[in-house]
Amino acid sequence: MKRERATFGGGCFWCLEAAFEELDGVESVTSGYAGGHVEEPSYRAVCSGSTGHAEVVQLEYDPDRIGYEELLEVFFTIHDPTQLNRQGPDVGSQYRSIVLHHDDRQRQLAERYVEAIEDGGGYDDPIVTEIEPLDRFWRAEEYHQNYFEKNPQDAYCRIHAQPKVKKVREAFAERTH
Repeated sequence: MKRERATFGGGCFWCLEAAFEELDGVESVTSGYAGGHVEEPSYRAVCSGSTGHAEVVQLEYDPDRIGYEELLEVFFTIHDPTQLNRQGPDVGSQYRSIVLHHDDRQRQLAERYVEAIEDGGGYDDPIVTEIEPLDRFWRAEEYHQNYFEKNPQDAYCRIHAQPKVKKVREAFAERTH
């Protein structure tokens, strides 16, 4: 079976992970760090803002069941791409909106998607999403993996992750499992 990868950052990785796990064709979602300059960053170091990394999720997906364009659509639906270095209560460059492309095709698709949103007047403010090549993905500590699934009663998850999951289930019902 053919598999491809996609890497996105848009706020806390717990929220993105929970939302993307709802999609049919997404085989796995791993929380991690990317886009920085420090080798093997820790959560504490990334949260300090000194590593340059963003909290991201890396998806492994079946392109015969869900396309990269569909993943972009979900990504831009579940976070606010006009927020510079923040999403909701999370503030800092580690929470920036970023698409980390794995190849030139993904870069082109992401750039076209952002252009289409801007041309369509989808937001009142400019989109600040960075589109950068993925240099290295660092898997986050184990306790961050499947955090929402393991901690559904956590207050942060109920307030921030649950609405994203609900949005995916409602807006993309035909693509969820």
